[in-house]
Amino acid sequence: MGSLMMRELVEMHHEFVRCYGPDRDQSPLWMEGEKLKKLMSVLQKIMTEDEGNNNLAALVSLYSLDNIEECMQKIQHVKYGEEVCFNGMLMLKACSSGLELGNCVWTIKGPRASMTCLPSSIFVSAHALDFDYSSLMGNDVILFSDFSSLNGMDDGMDEDESIKFLCSNDDIAEEVERISFICSCITDAINSGGSVLIPIGRLGIILLLLEHMSETLHSSNMKVPIFMISETAEEMITFTNALPEWLCKSRQEKLFSCEPLFGHVELLKEGKLSLFPHLYSKGLLEAWKEPCIVFCPQWSLRHGPAVHLLHRWRADKRCLLVLEQGVDAELTLKPFMPLAIQVLGCSFLSGIKVGKIDPLLGLLKPKLVLFPEGQKSLCPATDKHPWSFLYYTKGKTIEVPNMREEFEVRMTTEVAFGLQPRQLDKTTAVARLKAKLLLSNGQYVLAAAKSQLDRSERHLLHRGTVDASLIPSALQEKGIVCSFSADADCSAPSDRERVISITSPGEALVKVTSERSSIYCDDEKTAERVYDALRSICNGI
Repeated sequence: MGSLMMRELVEMHHEFVRCYGPDRDQSPLWMEGEKLKKLMSVLQKIMTEDEGNNNLAALVSLYSLDNIEECMQKIQHVKYGEEVCFNGMLMLKACSSGLELGNCVWTIKGPRASMTCLPSSIFVSAHALDFDYSSLMGNDVILFSDFSSLNGMDDGMDEDESIKFLCSNDDIAEEVERISFICSCITDAINSGGSVLIPIGRLGIILLLLEHMSETLHSSNMKVPIFMISETAEEMITFTNALPEWLCKSRQEKLFSCEPLFGHVELLKEGKLSLFPHLYSKGLLEAWKEPCIVFCPQWSLRHGPAVHLLHRWRADKRCLLVLEQGVDAELTLKPFMPLAIQVLGCSFLSGIKVGKIDPLLGLLKPKLVLFPEGQKSLCPATDKHPWSFLYYTKGKTIEVPNMREEFEVRMTTEVAFGLQPRQLDKTTAVARLKAKLLLSNGQYVLAAAKSQLDRSERHLLHRGTVDASLIPSALQEKGIVCSFSADADCSAPSDRERVISITSPGEALVKVTSERSSIYCDDEKTAERVYDALRSICNGI
């Protein structure tokens, strides 16, 4: 789908150049306003100074079709829930954000931390697959990259209440209500004899509008042609009805029931919806009839068929232009002034509402949340939150603290089978090994070393408690004369200190407890003989 969108932009750019020429000596008249002059001076300052060293001055020509082909060869396709490895260090996994085709929540897991990259998301959608909570729970860091602030906070929810609140159908009802209102405005414009231009780029919104328009036309028995004019219209419509992975469960079930996934399929069959690549397509010229409804995905109104159609209808007050809010309407419409056409600004659900942020974080249980500095007032750090906040600014690097003091290391089968563990207690065993520490699939792995240490040559490591009752015989075997102190009792509890006095071949003292054995001796040779005697009754690995 990204390839189709890039191809369409290249085609529209070529059309623009054919129409207006490759270069202009001066700006068009509509760019002579004071606001635009200030904008141009700001842009020029950024380009020349580039204080952030962002290479903004290195502007190049728009990419070509060959560039797109080369780009797509470097793309690795993944499915929702499919884990892929990057550079042996990171495991990446995408899941649905609930918003739109191609908009994903990404989980990045490494050996020392896990992160959720959370873009604009919707928890329950009328068309896209619902937001996937399960794969995001327990990740150390959450990076918020965007959201819409529409409601206040909700506190004091437990996990079940949070899930119920997040998964409520309020958002769907709200979205359907908006689209129904847009359809009623479109119907009014058509009834008055005007045409409707809809330059909206979000594919999911286009499909929902077409679906509701199909129902509206059917119920009102209206006969009005609907055109979608885009270089990639036919391919995109075909793909959206054949790729169920990104769609909600109810629409996926339609595929297995051999039903169309969206209502526009019926419009195509009935000939009410026509798809054309260009405004000058022969078929469109033959089928053209006004009033009509035209979908063009070029929301910027700077190139493509939407520009020509808006010039055609701008002076007709019966006509309607539908724009998505978030676009600077004053700047967007400046080249077409003066306007008589009706302009309807529509706000579609495009992110997480503020009221749902706290319940979401309470459900996901992160250790750290990275939040935009500009939205700090909406989600300030407080003592009631078990997670910490760090606020980031675009273009500036922030240091994220280490989330895990400990980490797991896995063994290869070869290493595991070569171990000779000794049991320390009921729950712990210890073994000695020589291995290489590698990083594979986001985890540390112990792999067998090329050369193993010769067991006959290696120096033993000793552990465990010395049995005091075995010490006299072990010392006597080494020719050492010893005796227990007068108050020593070999049958006493093992945590009691025992003292052994050595008189020959030199004087020494050995103290034994459950935690350590200590040798006190001024003569180095005598100390070594005592040490060898004690080592003979210790476990070695």
